[in-house]
Amino acid sequence: MNGMINSNTENNERGLLPHLIILAANKGEAEAMKVVVLHYESYMTSLSMCKIRDEHGNTYWGINEDTRDRLRTKLMQSVLAFKI
Repeated sequence: MNGMINSNTENNERGLLPHLIILAANKGEAEAMKVVVLHYESYMTSLSMCKIRDEHGNTYWGINEDTRDRLRTKLMQSVLAFKI
């Protein structure tokens, strides 16, 4: 399955996940779920950006790891719970 995952996700011009990957992830296949999570990783990271203040009072943009972890968990739960 690993070769199929790489070729299908790299060649898709629209950036969509192949149906077979989604079906496999829905059935609990770990490699397929990994592909789904990696596909949405940058989007989840952008949703997790927030202003952070360091110990010196400086403010900067950073990633709220808790938010990103919760988004990742919710994505995985949603894929597994999806009724096909």
